Amino acid sequence: MSASGSSSNAGWKRNQAAVTVATFIGFTGFTLVMPFLPLYLQQLGEHDIAAVAIWSGLSLGVTPLVTAFMTPVWARLAERTGKKVMVARSLLSFVFIMTAMAWVTHPWQVFALRLIQGFFAGYGPLAMMLAAESAPREHMATAIGWVQTSQRLGPALGPVIGGLMVASVGLRGAFYASAVFYFLAFALVMAGYQEARAIGDADPLETPRRAPTTWAELRVVPAYLTAIVVIFALQLVDRSFGPVLPLYLGEIGIPDGSIPFLTGVIFTLVAGSAAIGNQVTGALIRSRPVGTVVTVCSCLSAVGAVVFATGPGIAVMSVAALVFGAALGVATTAVYTDVGHRVDVRARAAAFSYLQTAYLLGLAVSPVIAGLIGAWSMRAVFVVDALGLATVAWMMRGKMLASVAN
Repeated sequence: MSASGSSSNAGWKRNQAAVTVATFIGFTGFTLVMPFLPLYLQQLGEHDIAAVAIWSGLSLGVTPLVTAFMTPVWARLAERTGKKVMVARSLLSFVFIMTAMAWVTHPWQVFALRLIQGFFAGYGPLAMMLAAESAPREHMATAIGWVQTSQRLGPALGPVIGGLMVASVGLRGAFYASAVFYFLAFALVMAGYQEARAIGDADPLETPRRAPTTWAELRVVPAYLTAIVVIFALQLVDRSFGPVLPLYLGEIGIPDGSIPFLTGVIFTLVAGSAAIGNQVTGALIRSRPVGTVVTVCSCLSAVGAVVFATGPGIAVMSVAALVFGAALGVATTAVYTDVGHRVDVRARAAAFSYLQTAYLLGLAVSPVIAGLIGAWSMRAVFVVDALGLATVAWMMRGKMLASVAN
C-alpha cells in the first residue's frame, strides 16, 4: 500500500472513531437525566400525577418534533460551512441547555428549554453524515453502523449511570454532569475529526457538477421516497414497545415485583441485538441485494412481533426480542447505506437530513399511536407492528436491488 493510501486509511478510521465515541458520549449524557424527568418535575413542585405526565410527555416529545423540521435546514447550512462545525454547534448548544436545566424552577421552563433545544439539536444525523462522508465507499456501511451502534448503546448505559449519579449528586447535579458529557463530546469532535474531501468518492480532477440537494431533486432519485417511508415505518415499530411493554407483561401474568426488571431486560436485549445488527450489515449487503436484506429482516422482525403478541413465557419473549432487534438494526443501516451510495457525496447531507426527519417523526408519533392502540388492546400493538413490517417487506420488492460490493 502506498504512503498516501495508508494515510487515507488511518484518516477515515480516526474520523470514524472520533465521531462514534463523541456520539456515544452525547447519547449517554442525554439519558443520564431524561429518564428521571418526571421525578425532576415533582422536585420542582408539581405533585399532581396527571400534570407531571403531561409536562413529561410534552417536554420529551417537543425536541424531536422540532428537530425533525430543523434537520434539513441545518444540513443545507452544513453544505456551506462544513458538517464538522454543525456537529460542534449542536453539541455545544446541549452544554448550555443542560446547564440551564439545572437552574429551572417551574415545569414550563423545562418545556421551554426543550423547545429551544429542538432548534439546535440534530447532531445524531450530522454525525452519521460525517462518518459516511469520511469513509471510503466500500466501508460506508461500517461507518454508518458504528454511529448507529453508539446511538443504541449510549441510551442503554446512560440510565444506569444516571441512576447512580442522581443518588449521589441529586437531579440538578446530574444535569451539570450531562453538560460535562456534552462538552467532552464537543471537544472530541473538534480535536479528533479532520474534515476534508470524502475519501474514495470524489476525484479532484473531475469537472464539478451540481449535486441534487433540494427535496424536489432528491425525491426523483431511484428508491429515495421508498427509503423515507421505510425509515419512518421502522422507527414507528421500534419505538412502539415503550408505552405498553410494562403493562403488557402484567397482563400476561408476570408478577408485579418482576415487571420493572424484566422490562429493562427486554429493552436491553432489543437495543443490544440492534447494535449487533448495525455492525453486521456491511458484510450482509456486500454480497446480497439491499432490497433482499431489508425484506428478509422486515419479515424476521414481523415474526418476532407476532411471538410477542402470543404472550409467551419470558424465555421465548427474550429470544423474540433478540431476533426483532437484530433484524431492525440490519434493515435500518442497510437503508441508510443504500441511500449513501445512490446520491452524490455532496448530496448526502441533504439526503440524510430528510431520512432523519422521517426517523424523528416516527420517534415523536410512535408512542402516541402505540398508546392509543394499547388502550384498546395491548396485544394489538404487536399485531399492528407485524402488519407494518409485512407492508415494508412488500414495499421493498424490486427496490434497492443492487448490492454495495462495488
